[in-house]
Amino acid sequence: MAIVSSLDGSTGELTIKVKGRFDFSAHQEFRDAYEKVDSVPALYMVDMAETTYLDSSALGMLLLLRDHAGGDAAKIKISNCNNDVKKILTISNFEQLFEIS
Repeated sequence: MAIVSSLDGSTGELTIKVKGRFDFSAHQEFRDAYEKVDSVPALYMVDMAETTYLDSSALGMLLLLRDHAGGDAAKIKISNCNNDVKKILTISNFEQLFEIS
C-alpha cells in the first residue's frame, strides 16, 4: 500500500494517489496526505488508477477527507476507478457526495 500526494501550486489541486489495497492499514498515511499540506487546496483529486481493492474503512476515510475539505462545500473528485471500485462507490451512494469518474 502506498499513498502519494502532490500539490500543484499553480492550480491549487492536491492529487492523492492510492496504490494497491485501500483499507484500514492506509488510514494514517491517507490522513497525512491531506492534513500535512502547507496551503488549503482548491480541489482534492483522489486518483484510484492503481487501487486494487477498497473496503468500508476506505469509505470512512473518504468521508473524513470530505469533512476536512469543507463538507458540502468540498470540491473532491475521485478518478480513474476500475469497475470493482466504482461499483462499491456506487452501491454506497458516494456519487451523491463526490464527483466520480
